[in-house]
Amino acid sequence: MIRPCRALIAAAALSPLAFAPSASAADPRATILGDLTPELRAQIERAVGTAAEPAGNRFEARRRARGAAEAAEALLRSEGYYQPTISAEVEGDTRPEPVVRIEPGPRFLLQDPVVEWVDAPPTPESAAVVLTDIGMLAGTPARAADVLAAEGRVIAGLAREGYPDASAVPRRVVVDHETRTMTPTFRVDAGALVTLDGVRVETRGDTSPAWVERLAPWRPGARYQPEAVAELERRLTETGVYDGVAVALAPREQTLADGNRPVIVTLTDSPRRVQEAGLSYSTAEGTGVEGAWTLRNQFGRADTLRFGARLATIDSRIGALLSLPHWRSPGRTLRIESAFVAEDTDAYRRQTVVLAADVTQRLARTSWFSYGLGLDAGRYEGSRFDISVTPPQPVRFDRDLAILTGRSSAYIDRSNDPLDPTRGWRMSVSVQPTAVTGEDTVLFLRTEATGSAYLPLDPDARTVVAGRARFGSISGGSELTVPSDRLFYSGGGGSVRGYSFQGVNPRLPDDTPRGGLSLVEASIELRQQLPRNFAGVVFLEAGSVGFSETPTLDEVRYAAGVGVRYNLGFGPIRADLAVPLSRRDSDASFQVYVSFGQAF
Repeated sequence: MIRPCRALIAAAALSPLAFAPSASAADPRATILGDLTPELRAQIERAVGTAAEPAGNRFEARRRARGAAEAAEALLRSEGYYQPTISAEVEGDTRPEPVVRIEPGPRFLLQDPVVEWVDAPPTPESAAVVLTDIGMLAGTPARAADVLAAEGRVIAGLAREGYPDASAVPRRVVVDHETRTMTPTFRVDAGALVTLDGVRVETRGDTSPAWVERLAPWRPGARYQPEAVAELERRLTETGVYDGVAVALAPREQTLADGNRPVIVTLTDSPRRVQEAGLSYSTAEGTGVEGAWTLRNQFGRADTLRFGARLATIDSRIGALLSLPHWRSPGRTLRIESAFVAEDTDAYRRQTVVLAADVTQRLARTSWFSYGLGLDAGRYEGSRFDISVTPPQPVRFDRDLAILTGRSSAYIDRSNDPLDPTRGWRMSVSVQPTAVTGEDTVLFLRTEATGSAYLPLDPDARTVVAGRARFGSISGGSELTVPSDRLFYSGGGGSVRGYSFQGVNPRLPDDTPRGGLSLVEASIELRQQLPRNFAGVVFLEAGSVGFSETPTLDEVRYAAGVGVRYNLGFGPIRADLAVPLSRRDSDASFQVYVSFGQAF
């Protein structure tokens, strides 16, 4: 028989024995008997563990019973049961079975914790904040895990208050068997208040230390804040040009004469020159071959210069893109692009020189807005019909145009995963005032908004309903004056699956897709997780292109399909089969899409 000590005051040892590993077998090491709650019984059984085979004799059975009793007592004490009655027994003669009988007794409750400062205490303001964050309530069960967690919150709170060297020395926990209470006393060495110096870059590489120092979200002499150090690491990581980024406070012995401590930055550079090549094929958009040559960190500020070329059925281009992250301000990226573009679609053809400059400002980790200017100059060719006369008459548009566009957009992502969201929502908005000159002159405003939402139908998000809606409108121009590439088109992957590129648009008498002044699209998907990293999808999509500024539903095209997903660990690869439900003679019977990530 094992009985607890009845001393008035006893020191209690706190240890994580409740999480002791168990043998990988089905039979328990001992049978647990007693008046226990289902939750407590399950905890004890996990602590006792299992055995590979039954006990061969009474001696072995008694040894197992005693070991199981010791594990059960440790678990009970860690859960606040300091007066249990536990007996280790052996039952059966021909087949001895280890048995542990348990009466847990009353559960002890917490008293208000005490914090004793070793050496110099923190400032009264910091001490008050830390004591508020302990989070232990008098009268709650005296669980060891809660005591350990509270001690960790004290150390973490001191770090947030500017005491990163804070440490805990052995705590004292008093268990009173008369009042059935536990009073923890945390003994903490707060260390000295730390103020920050600048940044010390200790990596041999091309990055300018002065540029890195400008990214630091603190001034020399500021109180240490772990979130500020983490923000510098995020700013360097998001540039995408480093294989590794480490940012840490210098050790205590490296404190400078003025009392400040530097922050050490270690950067692992990615390859400075990267060559890429790829092939693509789509039943809707044809074939393509492309290549790119990327130069990184040429100016010592995590910059990227990318030269690329693509030869494809619909969209061919050659150009360059310069990206300067944290341009003039942290979180702000300048992108300058130049390209020659040749597009050949069913609705139009264009050969233009494109120049653009955009500034993107990060608002949060997944939110940003951007603004900039774009200039397109070149030849626009297409056949349209003047529908204002009866019968409609063909109109040939072969124009040399220069198009100046104000580019502004915003994006908010509140979903839980960029590639496979199961809850949350996303929204993007684009507003583009545009001026056209050359062989035609027009001013118009093009606006577009897209939103998607994700709703799990069970706690594990194995079944998810996903929806997407997109709206667009052009005001100030007409179907004949707005350049063809600025009109709205619908159909294809990322739009309305089941139709070819531009396949949702109404057709002119010569079967050319008719570009519109407004757009409405909607999609709904049911996503179901399946065994072995697979998932299935069924979806319904619709789209309509209108010819007034206000989006209409005059000619809605519907499509439906099924898909399969395979989770690669960091995101799914998808394959979808979609069929048009409003099929015309010119539409294919089905479309197949293979890509990475969810459709939206």
